[in-house]
Amino acid sequence: MIKSMTGFGRAEYIDKKRKFTVEIKAVNHRYLDCNIKMPKKLGFFEASIRTLLKDYIQRGKVDIFITYEDYTENNLNLKYNRDMAAEYLSYLKEMAEEFGIENDVRTSVLSRYPEVFSIEETNVDEDEIWSDLEQVVREAATKFVDARIKEGDNLKKDLCEKLDTMLTYVDDISKRAPEIIEEYKKDLYAKVAEFLADSKMDEARILGEVTLYADKICVDEEIVRLRSHIGTTKEILEGGGSVGRKLDFIAQEMNREANTILSKANDLITSDIAINLKTDIEKVREQIQNIE
Repeated sequence: MIKSMTGFGRAEYIDKKRKFTVEIKAVNHRYLDCNIKMPKKLGFFEASIRTLLKDYIQRGKVDIFITYEDYTENNLNLKYNRDMAAEYLSYLKEMAEEFGIENDVRTSVLSRYPEVFSIEETNVDEDEIWSDLEQVVREAATKFVDARIKEGDNLKKDLCEKLDTMLTYVDDISKRAPEIIEEYKKDLYAKVAEFLADSKMDEARILGEVTLYADKICVDEEIVRLRSHIGTTKEILEGGGSVGRKLDFIAQEMNREANTILSKANDLITSDIAINLKTDIEKVREQIQNIE
């Protein structure tokens, strides 16, 4: 199956202790580029998340958004820093004596000084959190891949239609080639006959000129290669997998063959067909950029 590089997936996990929400979206990119945005307290899971995502994604610029809510009520502790309070009090007494002012510090005032009281989070079970987080990340990634596959099916259908049209253009160029030679032969005979009037024509020389012309405009090799490239592209699309880079290379080769045909064409009809062929090759290449 073919996967598009654009996609979106969302999943949510809720229990009595916590809630996770994971959203994954992606656009085209030459390589895999993951950008993870999540709460700082989950930062130590980033490497595990990146490793996990490689099971689902090979290419694309991927943004992952993770939100986390902790419903646990007893995971915070109030800490009293006795040494810090004593130090504050000592300095306040020193100030009162030095400046001859009343030391009116009350407990309620002292408690509001920085670091006298602090709130600390109790130790969390990282394995338990990762178990829940991994579950929701995998669910979001699965939905993300499903969206990519659905879009990939549409891309495959569109590409196959364009490839069939391209094959028609190649057939038209192939059919036109002998017609060009025959027209050139007739035109050459007519010009020579007009020039020589009653003199006898040199048939061998005329046929030699026709042969040289036919060799000059011959596009048989380009046609064979184009048919092969089109057939190979269809086979790759049917085979599926991460084939975007391979298809892009083949599209470049098809464009090169079409350019050669256009440069050799000494015929308006062939030139028009070759231009249409190049146009469709460019459309195919643009679509290939969306394939993983």
